[in-house]
Amino acid sequence: MFDAINGLPLHPLVVHGVVVLLPLAVLGTIAIAVRPGWRRTYGPLVVGIAAVATLLIPVATSSGDALEDRVGSPGDHEDLGEQLIWFALPLLILLVALVVLSRRAERETTAIGEGAAPSAAGRRLVTVVAVLSVVAALAAGVQVYRVGDSGAQSVWGSTTG
Repeated sequence: MFDAINGLPLHPLVVHGVVVLLPLAVLGTIAIAVRPGWRRTYGPLVVGIAAVATLLIPVATSSGDALEDRVGSPGDHEDLGEQLIWFALPLLILLVALVVLSRRAERETTAIGEGAAPSAAGRRLVTVVAVLSVVAALAAGVQVYRVGDSGAQSVWGSTTG
């Protein structure tokens, strides 16, 4: 199903979507975790980017399987690529939680009155989720690098080395 478009292998085309969008989601996650004021404005955008990147991962792995049938095994690249979804999903889940919890804390503040602060437990929860989001983002960033590097090595390693 995910083999080719107009005779071109689909895998390199889809992979570039993942390779661009997932690192953007990583950087966006770190930015909104560190700068709480940006969560309201940029949070939904970062969530959208992370969601599209996460949705493209199964397409990339399926098209990679189809490409493997044509050109042979890519070695470690296949295993690393199949693991990427398990890095992207926690990132997406934590990112959604961060944006939702931040909005909830913001609504609490507005409901209580201007100048009031959300509960200490609410602030701690948002902080914990922000820290976990950064950890998940860094892990996803490292994994997308590993997948991309192993893919480049499987394609270009013998010709450039």
